[in-house]
Amino acid sequence: MATAREIQMRMKSIRDTMKITNAMYMISSSKLKKAKKNLEQTQPYFDGLQNTIRRMLRHMPQMEHPFFETEERKAKPDKKRGYIVITADKGLAGAYNHNVTKLAESCLSQGDNNLIFVVGELGREYFSRQQIPIDTNFRYTVQDPTLSRSRDIAARVIELYQAGSLDEIYVIYTQTVNSMTVEAKALRLLPLEKENFRTEILADVYAEDIHMIPSPQNVLDNVVPDYVTGFIYGALVESFCSEQNARMMAMQAATDSAQKMLHSLQITYNRVRQGAITQEITEVIAGAKAQKKKKRRLEKL
Repeated sequence: MATAREIQMRMKSIRDTMKITNAMYMISSSKLKKAKKNLEQTQPYFDGLQNTIRRMLRHMPQMEHPFFETEERKAKPDKKRGYIVITADKGLAGAYNHNVTKLAESCLSQGDNNLIFVVGELGREYFSRQQIPIDTNFRYTVQDPTLSRSRDIAARVIELYQAGSLDEIYVIYTQTVNSMTVEAKALRLLPLEKENFRTEILADVYAEDIHMIPSPQNVLDNVVPDYVTGFIYGALVESFCSEQNARMMAMQAATDSAQKMLHSLQITYNRVRQGAITQEITEVIAGAKAQKKKKRRLEKL
């Protein structure tokens, strides 16, 4: 059994670790609130873009555009897919990064013509270890999602899509389901599905007339890239929020585990200390008895 001093040293080490986990919990909580606030401030603009596309399709449901799914593209046997994979820059966030990379591998196994676009240091390290080639390595920190970075990512994938190098573009990110659950998802960015933008047209409601200058195709050429940028920005912020949420849960679990260990060690320390005191008392009593016996022998002499 360990000595009382060894147990005390271990308890001190655990208390020091608890200070770190508590500090990381508070930092993640602060970052989570800031990221959610930024997303709320920009969300109305991208909702407006989505409504614009919806209005255009309501007036011209049969309009064809390269950004939308076509029967020819749908029937293509060997599609070239691009995956934007968003991971964290560091660990200590439970299974957050593992779930993203596991989902990415599952998506990559669906075909051979794949291109990977990675955001996040751990994602870069993972695919490098697995010897999976990365087309574009966006060396941005995921700790600070910005619209500027989202535009760079969107511009790269849209360029490849318009050039015919990609038939489909997906984003793999993590979404916060609730305060206790985060979930890795893979959603398609391009081509867009018209069904996702359709709205029910009521017979007795006036539908406004709209004029698109210079043409509907040109309007979509400008609106859809901004919509994709907004989707990527939302995915970056959602992933960042999910990372902080996962880290908060991991740090809380670590703190709770440390408290249980301290409680167990405190009981062990009390037993060891009690045993040491009992042994000291026993030794004192034994010494006193020995002195009494010695004194009696001397008195008889």
